[in-house]
Amino acid sequence: MTTLKTYKYLCILCTDDVAEGRWNAGYRTCLECGEKSARERLFTIVPMHKSNYIACFNKDDLIGINTKGGLVR
Repeated sequence: MTTLKTYKYLCILCTDDVAEGRWNAGYRTCLECGEKSARERLFTIVPMHKSNYIACFNKDDLIGINTKGGLVR
């Protein structure tokens, strides 16, 4: 006799099952939808010199971003 494991958490994008641990960690998508969503994001988080972190959307902005405030050409 097999028992069926029922999930009470469903992916908000495709309504597949989401593991309870993943749901409790704050992820509301299944692994496949989460992977697809992460790959669609086109930014990275970079540190500023002696400051905070910023989200960088343009690759050209990364050149010289952590050079102690100096101008890079």
